[in-house]
Amino acid sequence: MYTDIELFAGAGGLALGLEKAGFQHKLLVEIDKDCVSTLNRNRPNWKVIHDDISTVDFKNIKADVVSGGFPCQAFSYAGKKLGFNDTRGTLFFEFARCVKEVQPKICVAENVQGLVHHDKGRTLKTMISVLEDLGYNIQYKVLNATNYGVAQKRKRMFLIGTQDGYYFEYPKPQKQIPTLRDALKDVPKSEGSSYPDHKKKVLDLVPPGGCWIDLPEDVAKDYMGKSYYSGGGRRGMARRISWDEPCLTLTTSPAQKQTERCHPDETRPFTVREYARIQSFPDEWEFVGSVSSQYKQIGNAVPVKLAEAVGKQIIKALNGETSKKEVQSKLF
Repeated sequence: MYTDIELFAGAGGLALGLEKAGFQHKLLVEIDKDCVSTLNRNRPNWKVIHDDISTVDFKNIKADVVSGGFPCQAFSYAGKKLGFNDTRGTLFFEFARCVKEVQPKICVAENVQGLVHHDKGRTLKTMISVLEDLGYNIQYKVLNATNYGVAQKRKRMFLIGTQDGYYFEYPKPQKQIPTLRDALKDVPKSEGSSYPDHKKKVLDLVPPGGCWIDLPEDVAKDYMGKSYYSGGGRRGMARRISWDEPCLTLTTSPAQKQTERCHPDETRPFTVREYARIQSFPDEWEFVGSVSSQYKQIGNAVPVKLAEAVGKQIIKALNGETSKKEVQSKLF
């Protein structure tokens, strides 16, 4: 069985998906106490380090894969060579340090799709340069979770680094797109937040699949304020999801203004277990902490089925099942 070290593990979406694909986790690192409690509750056999990653020494640990979704940070470019030490002080540096110390066959960095164009593409260019200097062939691609069995339109960037001799191909999109109805069938009851009365009165006027454009003009202007006059579609505002479509991207707080994800039939946010289902967590995966913490853990997670799809392709690469091809980085 292939082994993995998971960094910035969060509530375990990526780790669980990789486990389902066939990986055994040697070590997970996470700084948030509720996330650590969630990991320990569900997988007491996993070795989870609750600490700042900068204090963790990886020199004597070997694994086939290093994975993690680090927060995106910009770098300073004045007089820099865009090398390993130029990223010091950022969380990407800690990811790269782990890769340097462990020397895995493959490394997997997951992030928001905005990283591709962050700081005019220079942030990603630096990351690619650093990992290439460490001996990895780099490719990246933005994947939409809805193409991999997840009832949610959620785009995430996966940057894959392979040592010479290993060739990775991204998973092919599935033909069938799951809907909210598919995801929430027989969902267990659980706690959830609620809308304040003024917001509930507004959302009561929105039909399934609708948003602010379905409101009377005076109500929309009052509810949206300055956003009413701004550009863009803004279709996430006062949005009620339809049973027959995937959910919009879940946020870390289901009741926050301008990113409403209202239940199709009832005027309320999705519950914790509904949130988890939409992120493709299994019902037996328990989340520890306050309700707001549980929402945050789920909202920040990598959808489990998306992680599993990527994990299965990594297994194929490690097995030598992927055809040899030239891997090129897209540099800006």
